[in-house]
Amino acid sequence: MQINQLTRAYRYDGIDLPVPPHLAEDRAALRAYHATLYPAILNAEMVDGGVVGGVHVTEYRRAVGTKG
Repeated sequence: MQINQLTRAYRYDGIDLPVPPHLAEDRAALRAYHATLYPAILNAEMVDGGVVGGVHVTEYRRAVGTKG
């Protein structure tokens, strides 16, 4: 058995978002940080995109719906 260390990548609307090392393990704090860049992330769903090329990808997907 071999254990591989995976890096994490977070994407929103096809854009790779930065992951500051001090927030890498705290998903809630990282989401709040990313929301300062893209406010719609606060209402977005986090979807596991799987492992792609040795990187574990998590995508923020915008909530779809109507207001009112």
